[in-house]
Amino acid sequence: SDVYRAMFYGLGADGTVGANKNSIKIIADETDNYTQGYFEYDSKKAGAATVSHLRFGRHLIRSPYLISSANFLACHNFSFLEKFDMLKNVIDGGAFLLTSIYGKNEVWQELPGRVQKQIIDKKLKFYVINAVKIAEELGLGARINTIMQTAFFKISKVIDEKTAIDAIKNAIKKTYGKKGEKVVNMNISAVDKALSSIEEVRVLDKLTSPVEDIKCIGMEGVDAPKFVKQVICKIIKREGRTVKVSEMPVDGTWPTATTQYEKRNIAVNIPLWNPDTCIQCGRCSLVCPHAAIRMKMYDAKYLEKAPEGFKSTTPKGKVLKEGLKFTLQVAPEDCTGCGTCVENCPVKAKEAIKMVPQVPLREKEAKNYKFFLGLPETDAKLFDRNTVKGSQFIKPLFEYSGACAGCGETAYVKLLSQLFGDRLMIANATGCSSIYGGNLPTTPYAKRQDGRGPTWNNSLFEDTAELAFGMRLAVDKFNQYALELVDKIINDASSSRELKDLLNEIKSANQLTQENIELQRQRIAKLKEMLGSIKSAQAKEFLTVADYLVKKSVWGLGGDGWAYDIGYGGLDHVMASGKNVNLLVLDTEVYSNTGGQASKSTPRAAVAKFAASGKPTAKKDLAMMMMTYGYIYVAKVSVGADPNQLVRAFVEAEAYDGPSIIIAYAHCIAHGIDMTCALLNDQKKAVACGHWPLFRFNPTLKEKGNNPFVLESKDPTISFQEYAYGENRYKVLKKTHPKVAEELIKLAQEDVSARFKLYKQLSELECE
Repeated sequence: SDVYRAMFYGLGADGTVGANKNSIKIIADETDNYTQGYFEYDSKKAGAATVSHLRFGRHLIRSPYLISSANFLACHNFSFLEKFDMLKNVIDGGAFLLTSIYGKNEVWQELPGRVQKQIIDKKLKFYVINAVKIAEELGLGARINTIMQTAFFKISKVIDEKTAIDAIKNAIKKTYGKKGEKVVNMNISAVDKALSSIEEVRVLDKLTSPVEDIKCIGMEGVDAPKFVKQVICKIIKREGRTVKVSEMPVDGTWPTATTQYEKRNIAVNIPLWNPDTCIQCGRCSLVCPHAAIRMKMYDAKYLEKAPEGFKSTTPKGKVLKEGLKFTLQVAPEDCTGCGTCVENCPVKAKEAIKMVPQVPLREKEAKNYKFFLGLPETDAKLFDRNTVKGSQFIKPLFEYSGACAGCGETAYVKLLSQLFGDRLMIANATGCSSIYGGNLPTTPYAKRQDGRGPTWNNSLFEDTAELAFGMRLAVDKFNQYALELVDKIINDASSSRELKDLLNEIKSANQLTQENIELQRQRIAKLKEMLGSIKSAQAKEFLTVADYLVKKSVWGLGGDGWAYDIGYGGLDHVMASGKNVNLLVLDTEVYSNTGGQASKSTPRAAVAKFAASGKPTAKKDLAMMMMTYGYIYVAKVSVGADPNQLVRAFVEAEAYDGPSIIIAYAHCIAHGIDMTCALLNDQKKAVACGHWPLFRFNPTLKEKGNNPFVLESKDPTISFQEYAYGENRYKVLKKTHPKVAEELIKLAQEDVSARFKLYKQLSELECE
């Protein structure tokens, strides 16, 4: 009975969980209270709901379960009010703290009726604080943890206010000391600002909004499948415990294209497009980590039914058809607000795209986006799909994932899905890409209007290359068997001339381009129709393998922990086999998913877990090792430094009839960087200093008498130190062990210079 119970609904990566762990330590250290903490969060990388359950009391706490009757509840994201029934967990007369852009005089009208009723019925004390505004003003970004922690201690009074504030400030110095005095001072300022920014709301005795049950926002007005409504919706609402066994799929299969139903609404600001100054380059769409910006060209006649305020303009460039319109549209409820699009816009000064508050635009832009999705996909004859701009007219078949805001990996996966998604077969390593790629309850891999899309598989044991190899062998075997049946039917005297002619066309079809692949699909559809009318066991069997006569694109996908370390043996074996298996390595230079441990990809001088004093050895050159075979297509790419080279590498690797590996530079939150500017700052600097040279090694060039190695980076224009000290993973060592840092940076520069010199020599070789 003397236990004080507090619950905190936070947003992944906003610092709530870390702050609450600090609060437990403060109360344990400063009082005689016992403390307890339980923390709920799913495996989304960032942006998912986290729930902290804290108990404090003068007697031993024997409560090995989550809180259901809290004295205090804090909601750190306003959009949670319409998603979760959190106030059911607060006792009568308890305290409710909400972070809100609305002040004490406006917030009541903005609350859902259900929330208003609970506040009135339970006689809750209601407080608001604009933590987001405070964090932005102080340069803390999305991290509102210090602000909300301060507000908790002031409102709850679990310990003396002055004691609490002094303890918080001491904890700040201890926690953020390594990040520099500036970061420490920003957080201390946040404490002082929070104390004067808490407002108590006068609770009205009447409702101003209708009382409604919680709905899955993304399913309103949408014809969602029954399984999505019955099962996925419940899990999205944090009601997964109510799902019946009978509602679960017997064989464990899970539908794809379900992230579209989440509508997380976690962005504070979203991009707004200006059609008058936009040059329609597609760069913003390319770099968007969550496929929340899309572009289309379409016939102007469709605008007759457009909602008010829907934007369009005349397409730029060569006019291929009269009466066309162009639209760049943002998904306001799926955007994470990272700002990567704005930072990478080449006409930024003219504000072709700029960040604006989400709340005022949400309803209007949601209607616009729904209308945009209903427009026909851009005619493939109007663009070159193998260019940056052209690729962005293709519907992404990887969308709205649970990756971090500003993630450096997902733009590559999205591009892969745009270029080859209709025939893509993915074997995924376990790591970040398997979590944001296959995390329940929703799946980001999507499908086209005709139902075609990527097939995805994940093996826990980091044998991704082997899994992809097995998929390739299976595809080839089915294709071989299908061709055997083709020959049997062609040589069968009873087969009709029409069927024989069709099978000869199928057998000799060139499937080197997307257009030819679509033509092959049309032939296969016609073949299935003809086989369906033939009453024979052979025809029935042929139907089961006919689709394997269409080219499949097999890719292994994973991070550097898999490719450089745990799964390297299998990777090497598969690449050496000569089979047509493609591998995409999303190289963050650390084990991102498990917390930032050092891998063999980690550069010398970088600080990571298991390398707290800076990694003493050089980065493993996986690309060079693969090139020694001579028959493997190898490329190193960076979407931030050269998107054109990236698209070329993807297209060439997929077209190459043999093994290929693409190693992609992927910035990560573990680097200690501003994720908004990472493409422009960190990726470009990594290339400019020579740390990440861009190149393509194409064995087919050797067959033509040309050098297969094409170096596409210029000579370094900045030092490695200039690049490195823009990232906290290097900079922190300078603060803690300056002499060690100086020596390691010097050695790292030697690594970079020697490697680039070797690549330069390779590029200048003559091949006979």
